[in-house]
Amino acid sequence: MTLVADTSALVSLASTSQARRIALPLLLDGYDVAVPEQVVDELEDVARYDDGHGEAARALLDERERYDVHEVDLDPDFPLDDGENAAVRLAKRLEAAFFYCDEFTQLALIHASLADARLVTTPRLLKAFVVVGALEKREARELLEGISASRSWDGNAYVHQAATLFD
Repeated sequence: MTLVADTSALVSLASTSQARRIALPLLLDGYDVAVPEQVVDELEDVARYDDGHGEAARALLDERERYDVHEVDLDPDFPLDDGENAAVRLAKRLEAAFFYCDEFTQLALIHASLADARLVTTPRLLKAFVVVGALEKREARELLEGISASRSWDGNAYVHQAATLFD
């Protein structure tokens, strides 16, 4: 199944060493991951930073042969950044089954912009890994807690509610 990913979500899934070791391979092995070239450009920008996000971006760029990169023209009327703009357009073009994004403040707009792709966030992706037996609930909760700390999601109501998926 094709999954189109945005920069934010990919960085989330690679934001801790535990997530890079456990969850990132589950994503890359379990789906046909596709990204627009704008996402790769954003990863290259983030990779310049000497912090956890930069480390995550570098790890994702090191895995580039494991996901497909597509050229995508931007929608000049789409109100989000180039990465989300191109990723939404790519998901439509590929008729992707899933759109993976962690732009929590813009989920409604992104959801409304998708044709048939199911919107998936990191907490929901981790839950899917539990459902298929690739992760135990405890492992998924630990991963989400680590990713949340790394991504500064501690006060995020969406993530807090989604964490109940692992109770």
